Amino acid sequence: MSPLLFVVAAILYVATVALFTLAVRRLLGVQVSIVRAAVATLVALTVTRPVLDALVTEPVVSTSSVTTEQLLYVALLGAVTFVLAMVIIVVAEVLVPDGSVPGPIDLWRGWRSRLSRSGRYLEILRIAWRHGLSRFLRGRRHLALGTVAERRDLARSLRRALEDGGVTFVKLGQQLSTRHDLLPAEFVAELSHLQDQAAPIPWEEAADLVRTETGRSLDELFAEIEEQPLAAASVAQVHGARLRTGERVVVKVQRPGIEHDVERDLNILVRLASMLDARTDWGRSIGLLDLAHGFSAALTEELDFTVERDNMRGVAAALDRNGTNGIHVPKPVEELSTSRVLVMERLEGVPLTGAEQTLVRLGPETRTELASTLLRTVMDQLLDSGIFHVDLHPGNLLVADDGTLGMLDLGSVGRLGAKTRRSMGQFLASIGTGDSMAASEALLEVVERPEEIDERALEQAIGVLILRYTAGGPTDGTVAFGSLFTLINSFRLGVPPEVAAVFRAMATLDSTLRALDPGYDLVGEAKEMSRSRMARLSDPGRLKETVEQELSSLLPIVRRLPHRIDRLADAAEHGRLTANVRLFADQRDRRIVTNLVHRTLLTVLAATTGLMSVVLYTVNGGPMVTDEASIYTVLATCLFVVSVVLGLRVLIIIFRREEP
Repeated sequence: MSPLLFVVAAILYVATVALFTLAVRRLLGVQVSIVRAAVATLVALTVTRPVLDALVTEPVVSTSSVTTEQLLYVALLGAVTFVLAMVIIVVAEVLVPDGSVPGPIDLWRGWRSRLSRSGRYLEILRIAWRHGLSRFLRGRRHLALGTVAERRDLARSLRRALEDGGVTFVKLGQQLSTRHDLLPAEFVAELSHLQDQAAPIPWEEAADLVRTETGRSLDELFAEIEEQPLAAASVAQVHGARLRTGERVVVKVQRPGIEHDVERDLNILVRLASMLDARTDWGRSIGLLDLAHGFSAALTEELDFTVERDNMRGVAAALDRNGTNGIHVPKPVEELSTSRVLVMERLEGVPLTGAEQTLVRLGPETRTELASTLLRTVMDQLLDSGIFHVDLHPGNLLVADDGTLGMLDLGSVGRLGAKTRRSMGQFLASIGTGDSMAASEALLEVVERPEEIDERALEQAIGVLILRYTAGGPTDGTVAFGSLFTLINSFRLGVPPEVAAVFRAMATLDSTLRALDPGYDLVGEAKEMSRSRMARLSDPGRLKETVEQELSSLLPIVRRLPHRIDRLADAAEHGRLTANVRLFADQRDRRIVTNLVHRTLLTVLAATTGLMSVVLYTVNGGPMVTDEASIYTVLATCLFVVSVVLGLRVLIIIFRREEP
């Protein structure tokens, strides 16, 4: 064959494959990948001729004219090709669903990350095996954790495994240590001992990162900078410095390469959570996959220092609006801050974890006042501004010699919408007044309620909690929140992430308040603050303002109300007042019914045409199209092909679960 004829034949063959591919995708009625359809068509074109030759005799090609037998053979050849291609696609969809196997381009691009992830998988499995946790990855129910000692031993093993796992798993353990609604008390107590500490990186690496991020030398940026870090954690380390303007600052420098490690570990964590969610009962019961996605988003945000910069500005603005005195938030130096370097004001004081001498010097009255100021600030953040510090543990609070407090590490903050803030405020106020009915209604507004719930039993349970923890005397806030989480779990109430952040912040705050004042009663003081807040809201001036806001929103409705009432009265007087109920008004209901009707019609048509083809094949006689085939045989063959196509279309729709 000459090169020209070979090129022409290749072009015709490619065009035929493309035409058949488009036709097969159209006949199936769903979006099958173009690669899969092309491969199926190519295979069908290759095997159709031998298959058809085994069933019927190929007519002799006439050089003078095209015969009817030749036209019928070509039509039958095309129909069999379509049927075989569709059969191949349906079988492939059953065995290997479309999209379940990555394409060659994805395989080529991701082979390095997969290799790195595979090594990390093995390392994590070795850590789990070394600490005796491998048996919990198999999906079986374990009954050997019924005693406190057994749960404590398992919690200790889990803590050690998380410490060996690195920064991502340490952060995960720290977040889980505040989730009393998910873990038993033994696990919460053990995981709370996780420390986010690490050896400092060499000064040369930190200095290079600052120069790379800012594009300027250290001499241009600072009058002086301390090479020895003030603190070093797994994500970043902090250096003291002084700007050329004389202002004292701290420079937070992210560890080089930490983004890659965290991204890899988060990917593994989400995959493990997906596997455990699919294979284990306990993974599904606690919504492990959603927790993993939420943790991944929070940690990714924490690695971006511009988020922390914006958080500092937002919290500081809220403190200014509320007129809070005695609590400070460092101001960021925006022109020197990037996503991996954060320069901020240096606050005076020492961390609360080592401020015992300062607190003793301040005296018990000042300590109680500091604790009340901190609690009032957090309550204002939760119920007024909507932006609050999620992880305000003693290490993130500075105590100065003059009795002022400083909030640090605002990389992780929570945010509440107006509706959630109102419901949360109503819940706390109802606790303060002892109204269990209002408290249960407010709680149901902030959680995800199941389809069925015994609201009377919930109200009684909340009433018991109110009597137990607000009857008088100091109350352990951690125990109170633990009881509330137990109640939420017993009624199968879902806790949204933003509400879980509130509970986490309050549980963490309890230990911080006790570090400031060992005898401080979080529950009692929060109850009194809720009462005073309700009293302020009931003040005539505030009440007038609230009424004006409500009336301004209702005014457009009230303005149109007389006209609408007049129209209704006129329609009723003349007998024209009717009520219509539209079936399937929801678009989702219409879509479901339409899909069922379509699939039913396709199934009925496939069965009907199949039966008709069988009947026509049994009919003898009739007009002869060729020497061997009658018109009934031709019609039966056409109906059989239609029946097979319709049946395969129904099957592919079922397997793909897409809209017909």
